[in-house]
Amino acid sequence: MRRLRSSLLILAVALLAMAQDVTRRQSVDVLRVGARLACLCGCSDTFATCSMLECHFCKPQKARIAKLQAAGMSDQAIIDLYIKEFGHQIFRDKPNAFGWIVPYAALLPGLGLLWWFVRRYYRPGPVPVAAAGPEITRYNEQIEKELADLE
Repeated sequence: MRRLRSSLLILAVALLAMAQDVTRRQSVDVLRVGARLACLCGCSDTFATCSMLECHFCKPQKARIAKLQAAGMSDQAIIDLYIKEFGHQIFRDKPNAFGWIVPYAALLPGLGLLWWFVRRYYRPGPVPVAAAGPEITRYNEQIEKELADLE
């Protein structure tokens, strides 16, 4: 009897976990269209990448996109509908080559500045010579004598 209860409990939890709404199980098609539309909740993300949990703007719009796709509308038609409804500020175009090159091109002046700074301020100074006391003079003479014997 105890085993039956635990099995039923596990089954109930599994069914509840699977009973998620449409926005939790986002399809690739919804995310593809959502990546081209900006979220208007105040964040700077798109519908596909909005990081707000239960976003008041994205959640119903994703469900709407899924319904429009189920009705047979193309991606571009859905995007045009959103532009017509919310204005051109909702549209996010794909990044072009300039958008990919700028971050890497910004590294070049930074590396140049780093190289200039290191070259200018990292110059080793002269090695300080210890004061020659009587013991050091005696050791130096002994070294010179032994070196002369080697030849």
